[in-house]
This record gives sequence, C-alpha cells and structure tokens, in this order.
Amino acid sequence: MRSRSSHGRTPHTARRRTAAVALAGVAALVATAVQSGSATAAPDDTLSASSRANPGAESVRLTPAQRAELIREANATKADTAADLGLGEKEQLVVRDVLKDRDGTVHVRYERTYDGLPVLGGDLVVQGERAGTAESVVKATRASVKPATTKAAVPAAKAEQQALGAAKAENAKSPDVEGAPRKVVWAADGTPTLAYETVVGGLQHDGTPQELHVVTDATTGEKLYEWQAVQDGTGHTVYSGTVDLTTTRSGSSYNLTDGARGNHRTYNLNRGTSGTGTLFSGSDDVWGNGSPSNAESAAADAHYGAALTWDYYKNVHGRNGIRGDGVGAYSRVHYGNNYVNAFWSDSCFCMTYGDGSGNVNPLTSIDVAAHEMTHGLTSNTAGLRYSGESGGLNEATSDIFGATVEFYAGNSSDAGDYLIGEEINIRGDGTPLRYMDRPSKDGSSKDSWYSGLGSIDVHYSSGPANHFFYLLSEGSGAKTINGVSYNSPTSDGLPVTGIGRAKAEKIWFRALTTKFTSTTNYAGARTGTLAATGELYGTNSAEYKAVQNAWAAVNVGARASG
Repeated sequence: MRSRSSHGRTPHTARRRTAAVALAGVAALVATAVQSGSATAAPDDTLSASSRANPGAESVRLTPAQRAELIREANATKADTAADLGLGEKEQLVVRDVLKDRDGTVHVRYERTYDGLPVLGGDLVVQGERAGTAESVVKATRASVKPATTKAAVPAAKAEQQALGAAKAENAKSPDVEGAPRKVVWAADGTPTLAYETVVGGLQHDGTPQELHVVTDATTGEKLYEWQAVQDGTGHTVYSGTVDLTTTRSGSSYNLTDGARGNHRTYNLNRGTSGTGTLFSGSDDVWGNGSPSNAESAAADAHYGAALTWDYYKNVHGRNGIRGDGVGAYSRVHYGNNYVNAFWSDSCFCMTYGDGSGNVNPLTSIDVAAHEMTHGLTSNTAGLRYSGESGGLNEATSDIFGATVEFYAGNSSDAGDYLIGEEINIRGDGTPLRYMDRPSKDGSSKDSWYSGLGSIDVHYSSGPANHFFYLLSEGSGAKTINGVSYNSPTSDGLPVTGIGRAKAEKIWFRALTTKFTSTTNYAGARTGTLAATGELYGTNSAEYKAVQNAWAAVNVGARASG
C-alpha cells in the first residue's frame, strides 16, 4: 500500500509505523423535515463536443496569512458590499469564509444580521475581482429580509417548552436547554419572520450527543423548523495494514499529534461520552497491533484517515484544513459502550468514533474518517442544513468525498470504489451499506429525485446526488472498476457518458464552496454545479453537457439539447 508522508516535519515530529486492522459497522440516524420546491433549474444550452479546462477558475491554496488578509479586506469593505447588493439599512454582513481563484477572482461567503439579530437562511456568496467587490451573488433566500416586527409576542419560555417537547418526541435521553433561546430572523423558508432559536442538549436515542435546534415563531408560537447539528455518518473500519503516521515526540515519549497537518490530535475517550479524553501517547513510536482489542489500533486508523483527508483537500482542492485556516480538527475514539456510529460535531470541532457492536468493530475506516471530516468542511462552507433536501445533499457530499479520498489513498488493502461501507457486512450477507451507482440496491435510498424526497432520512435522500456523482464520473451501464462491478441505470432510460472522477470532484467542490448555501435543494445543486462547470470548462463544453445529462438521469432538470 502507499504510505503517506509528512510535509515540513519538525525535529520533534516523528513517523510511526502502525499495524492497523480495519473492521467495520454502521448506524443511520433519522432526521426528517420537509423542504418543498421543484427540481428544475437553469436553462439548457447547446453544447459543443470538446472543451478545455480553465485553470484560472480553480482555487489557489491560501496560506493562513493570505486568507486572513482577504478576510480583513472583506471586513473593511462589507458596508460598501451591502450597499452594492441593495441590502436595507438595518442589514449588516458578517464575513464567514473566503476563497481565491488563480485568475484573482475572490469568493466571499457572508452571514447577515437584521437590526442586530442573526438571520438564519440569510447567507450569501459574493464573487468579484477582489474582496469587497460584487460582480455576482448567490443567496440562500431571494426574499427581502424585513420582518414585520422585531418585538416578540411569545415568551421565550414557550420556545423552550416546545424545543424540549421536540427532543422528547425523538426519545432523547436527558434533554436540557443549552442557554436561553436567542432571537433571530428566520429567512430559510417563506417570508422572513422574527423567531426564537432554542438548542437542546443531552443525548439522542442511540447515545449520540444531541444538539437539536428548534426554531419557533416569536409572534405566533408556531414551530417553524428543527434540525440536528451533530452530523452522523456510516461505515465500518476496513483493514488498512501497516501505514506511516506523523506523530510528535515530547521528551522520551511520543503522542498522536500531527504537526504537519494543523496539529490534529487523536484522543482516547475510553468508553466515555463527554470531554476530550486522553491524548494517545507511548514510549515507542509503534501504535497498535492490528487487533481491535488493542486501544491504539482504532486510534491509528482514525489518525491515518484524518491525515489522508487533510492531504486530499490540500493537494487536490487547495484547501488548507477544514476551515481553510491551517488549523486541524481532532479525533476521539472509543466513544461510549457498544456505540455503532461515528459523528462530526461543530461544537468540539472534532470527529468521534464508536467501537461498534460488542466493542469489537471500531468505526474508524478511511471512508468514515473522510465522511465525518467532510461534514466539518460542509459546515464551514455551504452550511447545508441537516434536514430536508439540503440534508440529503449534506450527506451526499460526505459520501462523495469519502469515496474520492478512498481513491486518493491508493491503499491496496482498500482500493477506491463507489460503495459505502463495503466491508461492514451489516446485513450479514456481505453487501455494502450504500451503492452510489444504484442507490436503491440498499433497500432504502432513492435513485432519483421526486417531490417528497425531502421528507425522508437524509442518509437515503442523499441517493440522487450520490447517483449523479457516479454517473458524472463513470457514466451509465455495466462496467468494472478496481475489480468492482457496477451497472448504473438512468431515470429516463437514456445513457450518460462520464467525464472522469477527477473533473467531477473538482466540479462538486467548487459548487459546494462557491455556489451552494444553507438552503440549497436539488434544483439549486443542479444550478450550482452547472455554474461551477461553466467557470471551469465553459458553458459550451462536453463537461457542461455531461452535468446536464447526469442530473436529468436522476430526474433533476432536462437533458442538454443537441
């Protein structure tokens, strides 16, 4: 298998040979909400059969100092930008993220406030020749943010009661309200209105930490929306073999701190469910023995998976860490007792892994690590709400990049594929948990978009986007890739010709980071990926036509003409 080397290792950084056996398991968490809207978007264009990439449209790798300077410029000019966009006098912009293309184009992602109140669903991305200029904009809402009132008619206590009731309805364990409900403007659906946002902590029904957000209309008391901020994923650790890890030496001992990747650390929760845990350390520089009974084995898998994912985003997409600021998240392993899941949490900026049924199947495989770390990326870029169609796109994004990181790893023990949880044998018959080429093969996921898609579990409403990405990468029909057989259908019965995974992953990443917002649904994803493709390859390119056709093949929009 290919070893991953460190970058810029310091004298106190060591490489540790690791025997790591990957075993595996999964649990899917239900989070449902309805998001309405038609899955049609963007006009069709007549396309040519040839194209050439536009390297100037790709993002450059920013150092933390360069990123900080762009953010400073955006902050210094945000009032002018708000005026250019025609925002009201009570609206202000808050800089959230920034990217820069090779041709100098700058993309600034903003949140906004109204009369000092956060506007949920008011995020937008502004594109210009430099920070502070607005040549084009993508908004989460087209509605004018001007609520009828900013004075609540309903007491905050009612919002608390409603939020606790929502948590109890999901069989939450020991739910408690984390702080007083905050007044916000809810602009994600319909007419912007004054609301309370209440956050309920505790544990979800399966022991996953809970961060349930409930939005209550502050004038009527009606519940407007709810979503879980703790985002869980699926997988079951695969056999990773002996790999190189970047660690840190301190005196006569070593610890799992990756100084080459933002000081990412791996901690042992030792069956606990709170806190950071204990940083893995030892007198030698050898971690684990390949058996799940050795606590270091799962730690080695998690540390390795995080390093691969960091390198993938940096080397393929030019992003320096999840937030783009060069700071690493951290990993926690051995969460809970018989906990069959893994999750990302914004509140700790970390990935957390259980040990599976019987505590013998740690969920620390390459694809699971990449899946969870990608939830952090999505949270710090598009911020796709973890429910409805946007939640399905959120999950699909983690599945998509979980697969691409697996291909990137070049691990001969776990060759890249378009299967999710292919090693886990969760059903006892050797089949994967999810299939990107034909999602419905798992019995629950959907192959194509339909009007009620947003009302099902986000792990299953992710199906059409996963299917789109496979079709765009590889095309329809029967084929074998890295020894795995696929046979991808299309909703309209017409074939799709793929453009290759390397182009498809560039398109999805650019759309996620510069076109998607918190409220993006499937129609918006089509629009965003077409815009990204147009910038990268041109609107008359074969790639643009392929994106149209791949979306049409999952019942989102029409085929390209010609």
